[in-house]
Amino acid sequence: MLTKFETKSARVKGLSFHPKRPWVLASLHNGVIQLWDYRMCTLIDKFDEHDGPVRGIDFHKQQPLFVSGGDDYKIKVWNYKLRRCLFTLLGHLDYIRTTFFHHEYPWILSASDDQTIRIWNWQSRTCVCVLTGHNHYVMCAQFHPSEDLVVSASLDQTVRVWDISGLRKKNLSPGAVETEVRGISGVDLFGASDAVVKHVLEGHDRGVNWAAFHPSMPLIVSGADDRQVKIWRMNESKAWELDTCRGHYNNVSCAVFHPRQELILSNSEDKSIRVWDMSKRTGVQTFRRDHDRFWVLGAHPNLNLFAAGHDSGMIVFKLERERPAYAVHGNMLYYVKDRFLRQLDFNSSKDTAVMQLRSGSKFPVFSMSYNPAENAVLLCTRATNLENSTYDLYSIPKESDSQNPDAPEGKRSSGLTAVWVARNRFAVLDRMHSLLIKNLKNEIVKKVQVPSCEEIFYAGTGSLLLRDADGVTLFDVQQKRSLATVKIAKVKYVVWSADTSHVALLAKHAIMICNRKLESLCNIHENIRVKSGAWDESGVFIYTTSNHIKYALTSGDHGIIRTLDLPIYVTRVRGNSVYCLDRECRPRVLTIDPTEYRFKLALVNRKYDEVLHMVRNAKLVGQSIIAYLQKKGYPEVALHFVKDEKTRFSLALECGNIEVALEAAKALDERSCWERLGEAALLQGHHQVVEMCYQRTKNFDKLTFLYLITGNLAKLRKMMKIAEIRKDMSGHYQAALYLGDVSERVRILKNCGQKSLAYLTAATHGLDEEAEALKETFDPEKETVPEVDPNAQLLQPPPPINPLDTNWPLLTVSKGFFEGAIA
Repeated sequence: MLTKFETKSARVKGLSFHPKRPWVLASLHNGVIQLWDYRMCTLIDKFDEHDGPVRGIDFHKQQPLFVSGGDDYKIKVWNYKLRRCLFTLLGHLDYIRTTFFHHEYPWILSASDDQTIRIWNWQSRTCVCVLTGHNHYVMCAQFHPSEDLVVSASLDQTVRVWDISGLRKKNLSPGAVETEVRGISGVDLFGASDAVVKHVLEGHDRGVNWAAFHPSMPLIVSGADDRQVKIWRMNESKAWELDTCRGHYNNVSCAVFHPRQELILSNSEDKSIRVWDMSKRTGVQTFRRDHDRFWVLGAHPNLNLFAAGHDSGMIVFKLERERPAYAVHGNMLYYVKDRFLRQLDFNSSKDTAVMQLRSGSKFPVFSMSYNPAENAVLLCTRATNLENSTYDLYSIPKESDSQNPDAPEGKRSSGLTAVWVARNRFAVLDRMHSLLIKNLKNEIVKKVQVPSCEEIFYAGTGSLLLRDADGVTLFDVQQKRSLATVKIAKVKYVVWSADTSHVALLAKHAIMICNRKLESLCNIHENIRVKSGAWDESGVFIYTTSNHIKYALTSGDHGIIRTLDLPIYVTRVRGNSVYCLDRECRPRVLTIDPTEYRFKLALVNRKYDEVLHMVRNAKLVGQSIIAYLQKKGYPEVALHFVKDEKTRFSLALECGNIEVALEAAKALDERSCWERLGEAALLQGHHQVVEMCYQRTKNFDKLTFLYLITGNLAKLRKMMKIAEIRKDMSGHYQAALYLGDVSERVRILKNCGQKSLAYLTAATHGLDEEAEALKETFDPEKETVPEVDPNAQLLQPPPPINPLDTNWPLLTVSKGFFEGAIA
């Protein structure tokens, strides 16, 4: 059993899989209904309106609805998109045990401790039929998947099959006239009832907890407190007991047919889930929990997934791994499907069966190793008890009839894994975990002492990768010594690039890419399970998780290429095609857009012409690419294909492209942008841009100083006028000082009441008339006329000889490859 997902919660009493999305509903003993995404392992939503335990739960097949029934005697219909309860159906007088939607009609079927089964129309929100006849609690009731039948199980020790064709004809046949005289319980006064008991199945010695129809055969399975699982067969006239599966040692709480195999799953309060072979009536597998009794089982309608609810949560699991065994050599894919070895030519897409495998193993082929020199394969099979694992050595027939391929004799021996190490030698990891080297006749040639290891992988001629608990070792079989070791826990798969220069080690949630010497180049962590991978021709590793195809460069950059609905196993990547196998072992080809990773690869490898070509022709957009280019120090590339003005502005400043920054600043017209642009332009000596920035931000002081240092006297005069108009005294005075305009300065000082300063200014600069006029305004009693320094010197700013109209000589910077090319 492979557990895919586990939850911890109150006791789970009901379960339902969504038919299309990776969701499962769990109804709990504490009244909460949980909606889980079992692929992402997250709780999507909680619905908490029932009082007391919720035992019945079911998704609708098409609508975004689910139905629940609880110990509060209420049936509630919910819409998960609106995230609320739409309405409540009342009528039962005791706990409700199960609730199910009909696969076609707008009906809900409910079973209750009030000893009745009710059918409700969820569109008209009324009860359309009550099925009475059981004389104890009805524990379960389900619709037949295709016929007008209902099966019910009750603590009165019987299983009943009901015929509801009358109800369908009455409610749904076109032009049916509702009879005026209707009985209260939905039975016509004169005529047949809507629902009649067709069969009563007696055989259990205790109360029956569950009954379910087979999806396609006329069979019923039931589980009861007598600890037995019974299989019943029925035809039009009668029903009889076929078989009993004994083995549980407490009440059987639930039993279901496997939707696609001849198996029955049951679980019980004895804390176990058991799988039974329908034809042999024997237990195939048993899974136990330490402390939790099981209460309910659910099967996914179209995937090989099951869910089981127990005392402290639930588990989503599958019975066996669905990963196909495959090997790729050159343009050929070899894979196992339905006991045949098949060959797919990637070039011509020709898919042929090359040989039939001999049966005898009940376990699917786990892994494959192909030897092109001898055209031979090793197929490894894992048993539940690892020590019983075996491998088969086959020579593939040269000529084969694809309609009826040969079944050559294979050589089978025990061993965990077998891998080719040379043209005519292969290595086997036996159950004692020692390494044997064998020849094509399957005879042991030598035994090799290896460090402790639990798995071996292919590593080219004469070498192997050995996996132990916390790392992988590159081992030379010829020289019998370890060459290198790298730390990575629990590697499951190893993928070599075509020229064996790189290797990807895949664990459940991690990928490590190493070179030939097993030196780690990068590590990638994934939250969702890593499934498979292949190298594309350019040396990028393309890998899949449960729901994405992703890429990884050897530099450690990685990202998503596209999403997947269902897991696939990549066999080959070429151009924009990903060749893969799905879980049904069907070869498929998916198209991907490799632009993003090729772009990054070209940057990493400094192939700038390629980068440029892609920038010009590809639809590369998105914040992530821009951030990536900025981080890697290529803002000028990003600038080329960014449309957003804000981002353009930051990028242009970063790569010192004032012209582009100016355009962006004009478009944005924000004060902060102009300020930043002013600073950047000043550093570069673009004083015309600086002037514009200061004008836009009305930064008069800086502007005045800018005119002084560029020798622009006319504009400096303008600034003085502006300062006067703005009544900015100090600015006005400063401009006069810069200009060497003495009379203006005297005027300013006089106007602002600084008489003594005005007199001194005039006297020192030889403006005698001004000075005399000012002297007369002093009041001799109160004010003293300041002394004039006889050695005062005339300070006059030198006139600019060559006013600068053009920008300052700019710093010469060698243009990057891109700037030149893009400009």
